[in-house]
Amino acid sequence: MSGARARLAERLTDTGYAAGWRAVRMLPEPVARGAFDRAGRWTAERDGRGVRQLRANLRVATGGRLPEAELQDLTVRAMRSYARYWQEAFRLPALGTDRILDGSVIVGAEHLAAARDQGRGLVVALPHSGNWDAAGVWFVDWLGGPFMTVAERLRPESLYRRFLDYRETLGMRVVPLTGGPRPSTEVLRDWLKDGGASCLLVDRNLGTGGVPVSFFGRPATMPGGPALLADQTGAALHPAVCRFSEHGWRMHVYPEVPVQGPGRLRDRVAGAMQGVADAFTEGIAERPEDWHMLGRIWPDVPPDPPRDGREGIR
Repeated sequence: MSGARARLAERLTDTGYAAGWRAVRMLPEPVARGAFDRAGRWTAERDGRGVRQLRANLRVATGGRLPEAELQDLTVRAMRSYARYWQEAFRLPALGTDRILDGSVIVGAEHLAAARDQGRGLVVALPHSGNWDAAGVWFVDWLGGPFMTVAERLRPESLYRRFLDYRETLGMRVVPLTGGPRPSTEVLRDWLKDGGASCLLVDRNLGTGGVPVSFFGRPATMPGGPALLADQTGAALHPAVCRFSEHGWRMHVYPEVPVQGPGRLRDRVAGAMQGVADAFTEGIAERPEDWHMLGRIWPDVPPDPPRDGREGIR
């Protein structure tokens, strides 16, 4: 694609998101929910590459036990769940904090409270499940102030700014994964040393490195940053998994995963991230349709072929 065409595509993408943000907020909530639910079903039926990767991922997450018809039904439900996330993302700032708090159920908040009572920072590691933005609204209210998170830099820059502004209206402080005035790890480290809190999405490794883990019984990699930050700052590392309920949101916070102690740092970080992976495995398995992972997780699990020529997982 030429530079001019690429810039045009970026402008159209940003314009489309901006129009969607305005339009969806103007719609009555039942109308918006219905429209996005239909869009999720339609996208699942189109069976594009992302949907086929999601189906392959869900096959692993369900242990390969589901007949193909049931797996396809789960994939459709997962795309409807993903569409619900986007519908809520467009509307969330307009819902108001009280509505979100009233609709949120938090299991395991006492684990977070124990660390805060000790004056420690918090590193909450999450997968792409449920509505983590709604959970963030609850977390900001619980903390009585902002937490820090990291965002992948999007193109065009104007679209990245829209998402940054959106999350900051919810009370988050966002640093770019790359391209910021300081490395994101340095900014997070200083924040946590001062007793701050951070939330990081870590079920997919976007970098070239990563820590080897067993995830749903298969080799994968996850970013080691959450465990390394916890070790460097004394913060408590807690996995958490978000889900949807019928009319609201649910988050399960797991007990602290220890990082500090004897042994080599590399081994301690790897062991801690395995603990995070184990918590994700448990939480996602309870409601796999809310796991919105359309990207590749396992090196040996590529996207499914189109459904008219499917093969089982090897």
